[in-house]
Amino acid sequence: MEDFSTIWQRAAARHGGEKALLAKMPEVKIARQLAAIPDDRWLAEMAKRVFQAGFSWKVIETKWPGFEEAFLGFNPARVAMFSDDDIDRLLKDTNIVRHAQKIMSVRANAIFITDLAREHGSAGKFFAGWPDDDYVGLLEVLKKRGSRLGGATGQYFLRFMGKDSFVLGRDVSAALIAAGVVDKEPKSKRDLAAVQAAFNEWAAESGKPLSHISRTLGFSIDA
Repeated sequence: MEDFSTIWQRAAARHGGEKALLAKMPEVKIARQLAAIPDDRWLAEMAKRVFQAGFSWKVIETKWPGFEEAFLGFNPARVAMFSDDDIDRLLKDTNIVRHAQKIMSVRANAIFITDLAREHGSAGKFFAGWPDDDYVGLLEVLKKRGSRLGGATGQYFLRFMGKDSFVLGRDVSAALIAAGVVDKEPKSKRDLAAVQAAFNEWAAESGKPLSHISRTLGFSIDA
């Protein structure tokens, strides 16, 4: 497997040097910051990433104030209690994107968030406490317990919340193949385990968070 220092130098050479590359790294919140995020913001971000999946991100951003109003500020306890009549109301609300399955996923994820809060004190405490060296395990939790949070949707959700994460987009997957970690786009449990092991090794080598390693991998590949 290729050393991370080699990948870093290649990415830096392609993106204006080390200082310029560092400026492009995503924000990573520490555990205390993650734990302090209110439950409604975790639900809101889940909803945003679900609605953006396969759709124009710009349209969702433009309509987002309407989403906040329609879903009562994404208060998990209130949204979890939405009735079928509430769902019908939302399906007629022109201030949001009227996609039935995605609308129902917000209610399902509100139940997920309230369950996490009951089990761990808050959703933030749950996500803050999850170990970075088992990130794929956290993705599995999102897939199994959440609604429409599998694959890239769950990965983007965690990245935008500031949880240390990797996003297995086209360029990152290509870099992982080039580095000898996997031989195809990683989707199987076996390949995801290999990816996690590689990220853990690169983190130990470099001292960098998963998010920065992930971004560097993407930048190390010719666009």
